[in-house]
Amino acid sequence: MSSRHQTMGFSSRQGFGPLPRLGWALNPRINTSLIRGGFALLAVLSDLGAIGVAAMATRLLCSPGSEAAGAAHSGLPLTLIVTIFFLASNMMRSEYKIVHYLAYKDCTQRVFLPWNIAFLCVFAISFWTRTALDHSLFQAAVFYGASLFHLILARALLVKWVRWRAEAGSIATRRVLLVGFEDEVTQFSEDYEPWRLGMHVSAASVLRGREHLKEDLALASAYARILRPDDIFILVPWSHKETIDECINAFLRIPASIHLGPERVLDRFMDAQVCKIGQMVSLNLVHRPLSPAEVFVKRALDVTLAGMACLALLPFFLAVAIAIKCDSPGPVIFRQRRYGFNQEPFRIFKFRSMTTLEDGANVKQATQNDSRVTRLGRFMRRFNIDELPQLLNVLRGEMSLVGPRPHALAHDQLFEPFIGLYARRHNVKPGITGWAQVNGFRGAFTDEKIRQRIAYDLYYIDNWSLLFDIQILWLTVTSKKAYSNAY
Repeated sequence: MSSRHQTMGFSSRQGFGPLPRLGWALNPRINTSLIRGGFALLAVLSDLGAIGVAAMATRLLCSPGSEAAGAAHSGLPLTLIVTIFFLASNMMRSEYKIVHYLAYKDCTQRVFLPWNIAFLCVFAISFWTRTALDHSLFQAAVFYGASLFHLILARALLVKWVRWRAEAGSIATRRVLLVGFEDEVTQFSEDYEPWRLGMHVSAASVLRGREHLKEDLALASAYARILRPDDIFILVPWSHKETIDECINAFLRIPASIHLGPERVLDRFMDAQVCKIGQMVSLNLVHRPLSPAEVFVKRALDVTLAGMACLALLPFFLAVAIAIKCDSPGPVIFRQRRYGFNQEPFRIFKFRSMTTLEDGANVKQATQNDSRVTRLGRFMRRFNIDELPQLLNVLRGEMSLVGPRPHALAHDQLFEPFIGLYARRHNVKPGITGWAQVNGFRGAFTDEKIRQRIAYDLYYIDNWSLLFDIQILWLTVTSKKAYSNAY
């Protein structure tokens, strides 16, 4: 295996060399914890500033003298208490770590839930203590909406700035030393681009093979003492157990965190964690989606809301049934086999919106301007009315209000072999609506769209909460994306 000869101002005959774009030179005596702490303070001040701007905007829109403002004579200041709850919940979840901002995918989700929780907590305390707030309901609603908007905007701007600085190499929250075989070290750099994660790769020690292992590790240990990295990544295939053991032993005397580098199989399991049960240590690749308590809470919500909806919509159901009979020949309800929880088949209920009732080995997905869709069916599909009978599936326990949308059996059998983790969709009950649907991923299947849909479904499974379900239900009614691509 070839060796590299220069690294960050050092040189050696052994395999110690630079990687493409290792970042800017960093004084090893600089304490990167100051950078992390400084950013956390900046993130807190950003949220405080956003809430402060929203509070001032609320005061301007709802002047104290107006009837709408109608403030109570005494009580806890809403702005201050909600802010304390919001910041405290974020701090308890370590939300202000710079690594989170570098890895953000959706600022809205990260802000929406804690902000709603803070508001609910404040109103609950006010109700239980019978203490009036210093805002009317109208003023509180304006403050809620304005703060949510400014918080999301502030987070988005801060995420954009910190990623820009990280890519430019001017933010380094951790100094990293890479140790491993040349192919693995290069692959790590290409796959994960550590500088985008706020890491500064101080150096890369390339191991030349078993015959030079002790010599290479001795040199790497000496450089580790000089460079003082925060983290040492051992990039050796996990099948090379003896080499890994010798690497670990070589760096145990270095005051740094030691990481066993990512194995390619773990790229499929982004939430893998080390799990300790008694004296046994294992690598937990996939977690159980919901605990028994969470299953009970979710089921209680399903039964309550589905039962109320069925009673409230009964006259509407009768009107739709009559309209379907008058519009085209055929049954009112269309039933089709789908896979549910644990891949147990069931028959889903839908208002018939097409002239065909396909339920076999070949099920053709509806497309735009599909001639099989009836006139009334096109309207029902546009506004998701055809899905409403699935409330009965929810009451029967076959579906949930929120979850991955079930596909026809023929489509499940088509996608599962070539889409990794597709079958994980069946680890929870399918839903009438889902996180993918409210983000616009519905309608005709293409390779890219189905992969994106699965990614959103798996995100929902791995991040379930009761408030997340409520958010999705709200977006199902209010979001334009929830009605897009409906053929």
